[in-house]
Amino acid sequence: MIELDNYKSELAGLKVPLEEVRASLDIKGKLNRITELDKMMEEPDFWNDPGRAAKISTELKNLKDTVSQLEGLNRQYEDIEVMIEMGYEENDPAVAAEVGEMLGALKDELETLRMETLLSGEYDDSNAVLSLRAGAGGTESCDWCSMLYRMYTRWASRKGYSVELLDMQEGDEAGIKSVTIQINGHYAYGFLKSEHGVHRLVRISPFNSAGKRETSFVACDVMPDIEEDLDIEIPEEDIRMDIFHSSGAGGQKVNKTATAIRITHFPTGIVVQCQNERSQYQNKDKAMQLLKAKLLILKQQANLEKVADIRGVVRDNNFGSQIRSYVLQPYTMVKDLRTDVETGNTSAVLDGDIDKFIFGFLKSKALERQAQPQS
Repeated sequence: MIELDNYKSELAGLKVPLEEVRASLDIKGKLNRITELDKMMEEPDFWNDPGRAAKISTELKNLKDTVSQLEGLNRQYEDIEVMIEMGYEENDPAVAAEVGEMLGALKDELETLRMETLLSGEYDDSNAVLSLRAGAGGTESCDWCSMLYRMYTRWASRKGYSVELLDMQEGDEAGIKSVTIQINGHYAYGFLKSEHGVHRLVRISPFNSAGKRETSFVACDVMPDIEEDLDIEIPEEDIRMDIFHSSGAGGQKVNKTATAIRITHFPTGIVVQCQNERSQYQNKDKAMQLLKAKLLILKQQANLEKVADIRGVVRDNNFGSQIRSYVLQPYTMVKDLRTDVETGNTSAVLDGDIDKFIFGFLKSKALERQAQPQS
């Protein structure tokens, strides 16, 4: 069967990339580290220090997940080989169709693992704190903010990541003015850092009685959730701390006491906010942690372009500043203006299928690094 011949050739072409990924991930080194961590966990006093124990447990889980992923890809490769031979023997079109589905799944998972090899930043393997802020466009912009909020939570669900709501300010009429979530999962920040910037929507607005097309904007800011206690001194005179009642989804208890915390850092203009925790002190600790993480990243940047990339407030949340355009009328297209990656399947994108844009960004950054002269 010609179809099976094509699949066999396509599968053979994946053998070298599989070996390259295995070499890049240093599986032997990871297995040695797993053995080392397993021995640590067997020590009688291992749980005496909960912070250290949690850190080691997380590292061990991430290492085992990566090794398991690669082993799973190797098994899938072998299963497809068997299915192809079965297809030749039985000459069954149904087998060929199943091979095609299996091959597609293998390519997608291999691409994801290949992208992880490009994530070498200090905090790439951390959880991510993602904030969305409605810009120009009024109620339409607030609705666009809620659509993006759903997109990122759906993406996280596809990845098997968990999502914590840290703060939400609902729109006056509909949608969301701003929302901050923490996405917990291995390499969450490494992947999501590509989403930092302004996202532009063009559609016929349901809030426009004249049925005209409208353009709206939402700014997305992404930071790593740095878990260790950061040794950063912040003078009291450099910040203003506001305490207020929580708002948004949260049940009957959410507005009974003033527990939400907003911290403004005057020298940089950074504003962080947290209302998810039950107590004012917990929200204060989380907000300070977020502020310190932002200040640490700023401190590590060597030029203004990188500083602007971290702060997320330097770009105007308006025309001409977007990184990606989502057009729903008069045609359908989502296009990343940094990499030219685009698709006409806007429904899939808004349902969380954004890996093509994330991978396109990571590849472009890898090519930029390769093109830089070696010192």
